[in-house]
Amino acid sequence: MFSTRLLMTCAAIGVGSGIVFTVAGFVNGIVAAAAPIVYGLSIGVYFLPGVIAQSLLRRPGVALITSLIAGLVGSAVNPAFIMRYLATGLAIGLLQELPFAVSKYRYWRAWVFYVSAAVMGVVFGGGVFIAVGMEHFVGWANLVYFGLFAVSPVLFTWLGRVIAAGLNKTGVARGIQHDVDRRSHSSGSRRAHPLPMTAA
Repeated sequence: MFSTRLLMTCAAIGVGSGIVFTVAGFVNGIVAAAAPIVYGLSIGVYFLPGVIAQSLLRRPGVALITSLIAGLVGSAVNPAFIMRYLATGLAIGLLQELPFAVSKYRYWRAWVFYVSAAVMGVVFGGGVFIAVGMEHFVGWANLVYFGLFAVSPVLFTWLGRVIAAGLNKTGVARGIQHDVDRRSHSSGSRRAHPLPMTAA
């Protein structure tokens, strides 16, 4: 099911994203201490490996593989947080697989990426909001804090699709990526066209 070339592509995306995870981990600690109200912006970075892999390859399982590899890389640099990196990578990777599993991995239009990112952001934001407690901030600050958890995954999904579009232009995924729409009633070939830089 997974060719060597496909796994190597996932590994490259995962390693690159893992380095970003490491940098983000240090930045997040500073943000959490200095400006906790905007901490929600940081959650989106963990969506990058899955979004890049799914947008580029359009294959089942690639979000989970790349997210776990990114988590391993991040934890190798910062082993004290190994369980946090791996748990986050596993959770987000699995959630990113779900909306495409519904269509049996045959439908990869941009709107699915953005809607699912927004929903996942709200789910994560809700969990953190409950854990932190509604009394942590007051009034409008609660809305800002919670809202950024929903906005951040959408922004990083856009960024991930832009990165995937750039990678697609290099031809790195030629021969291992699937069509954008492989449903039986779809007309014509929609195979391997470069993703638009607008990531739409």
